[in-house]
Amino acid sequence: MNTMKYGLFVRSQYPDNDDMSVRFEELMEQARLGEKLGFSSILKGQHYAGYPLQELQQVPFLARVMAECPSLSLITGIVLLSLHKPLDIAEQLATLDIMSKGKLIFGAGLGYRDVELKAFGTNMAERASRFEENLDAIVQLWTNTPVTMKGSHFELDNVTPSSRPMQKPRPPIWIGANADVAVERAARLSDAWFINPHQRLDTIERQLEVYKRALDAANKPFPDELPLMRELFVAPTREEAKRLAQPYLEEKYKIYSQWGQDKAMPKGDDDLSMAFDELADGRFIFGSPDEVTEQIIRFNKTLGANHFVFSPHWVGMPNNLVLDMMNLMAEEVFPNVEQAL
Repeated sequence: MNTMKYGLFVRSQYPDNDDMSVRFEELMEQARLGEKLGFSSILKGQHYAGYPLQELQQVPFLARVMAECPSLSLITGIVLLSLHKPLDIAEQLATLDIMSKGKLIFGAGLGYRDVELKAFGTNMAERASRFEENLDAIVQLWTNTPVTMKGSHFELDNVTPSSRPMQKPRPPIWIGANADVAVERAARLSDAWFINPHQRLDTIERQLEVYKRALDAANKPFPDELPLMRELFVAPTREEAKRLAQPYLEEKYKIYSQWGQDKAMPKGDDDLSMAFDELADGRFIFGSPDEVTEQIIRFNKTLGANHFVFSPHWVGMPNNLVLDMMNLMAEEVFPNVEQAL
């Protein structure tokens, strides 16, 4: 049986009037506790211009975490790759890999917000093609230098990057994907489909068949490590979990809806504005320790997911709630899952 791994997803999104220096210290407290409790990875997302929210940027945050929590793998979750130039991302992430002694996992995706695409001089129509050529260029820069390649928005003329990753031939690549066509792309171009936190289990189960067919077509095996991102809230009882988490989760998903996240999701599972109980069903890892244990086991047995990346914090949630929940996971959930599997 594959070993179960648990990751900590740090969104670092806070209200616009919050003191980010205080919040940063809280996030570092979460990271240090995560390492102590046996979490194996930490993931930082990437968004720009997130008003009315503010958040910390991905690369500097992960660079700081690696210094304080050296055993954690660092997951870029995800780099909005369509926005960027490949040489820049290749060198930034290679630097992270070297500094962390080979602990980087490169998570990448398309991005879906017009405000971000416009700010970086691109648009929705170019997203997929830019993503693919950027990824191709990065892999070549990491593995096959010097590189000569003419892209739609860059030219590599006999380029050898200043820094290359410590991991050989390169760090693992996980591609985040919502739509079926993106799941097929993840099978073709990456080491693992990074299953997103928004889809219900029944949708993912259907898309897993899409993924497996695409792997077969590309003559690739099913990955040893299948990562899954989920919203997490655990409390002594389900009622308490709902009372504590509902206001924060509802606010987060309202913002997702405003940002247009549901437009990127497959038909039939593309409404993030529904009532809380409906939203939570098959989507969140949520409830008492026994219920959360059972849900993790169900996702593992149904999908083969064995690297669960949990988001235990949403806008406005006090830090002590997050720390309490992490302790409860380590004390009552992780050992129970291990025993059951």
